[in-house]
Amino acid sequence: MKLRKVTAASATVLALALTATACGGDDKDSGSSDGGGKKITIGIKFDQPGLGQKTPDGYEGFDVDVATYVAKKLGYSEDQIEWKESKSADRETMLQRGDVDFIAATYSITPERQEKVDFAGPYLLAHQDVLIRADDDKIKSPEDLNDAKLCSVTGSTSAQNVKKKLAPKAQLQPYPTYSACLPGLQNGAIDALTTDDSILAGYAAQDQFKGKFKLGGFKLTNENYGIGVKKGSDLKDKINKALEEMVADKSWDKAVKDNFGPANYKNEPAPKIGDIKS
Repeated sequence: MKLRKVTAASATVLALALTATACGGDDKDSGSSDGGGKKITIGIKFDQPGLGQKTPDGYEGFDVDVATYVAKKLGYSEDQIEWKESKSADRETMLQRGDVDFIAATYSITPERQEKVDFAGPYLLAHQDVLIRADDDKIKSPEDLNDAKLCSVTGSTSAQNVKKKLAPKAQLQPYPTYSACLPGLQNGAIDALTTDDSILAGYAAQDQFKGKFKLGGFKLTNENYGIGVKKGSDLKDKINKALEEMVADKSWDKAVKDNFGPANYKNEPAPKIGDIKS
């Protein structure tokens, strides 16, 4: 009798395990190159207004709109997307480990990064620029930043590059984040903030800053934003096709207007796939 009870219990456990596997196994499916899986995991920035931002209502920004469009073309609805924060220093590692299926996070295509991951795109050509007060008529060229108080963000090289190459007399003012620079720019504690123009436009487009700042339009560098995928992934070609369709059906233009319009961002036309500006 005792042996029979153990055997019966074991059979019950086995049956439950098989049932759980059959019902729950697919729930762990991540995005596949064929699309249509239970979910797809996408890396974005969580703290860049206009590009990738986590809000109480969800996620928004140009990168989010691009990633959502691409995911749909791969066979995933919005509720099948799992968003994961992708900080700049973590992006290659996240792709290599398979933490995400692809990353759209102001991810500039560079030769050094291409040695570690593959890129679809580019889907946006940005430039390093400066953000100044809307009523500032003194800063009309990079050279005018000499003697100006320029926001320098910890870990960023943008301000240092301006000082070394363009305006050696610029006074670098240290701030912890770009967001922290904006009140200082508004009240005159600093004269200018520099990073990619798309990022600056995103900040300037926020409701509390509309009409208070403007972009210099200096185009100091070319930043080719691409969608990062794991090295050798067949997602690259499928994402490229989706990006071409986004441009063709004008969804790309709508995303630019929706996210950057309030800042009067004079964006470049949608780049051709594979056309990387040096």
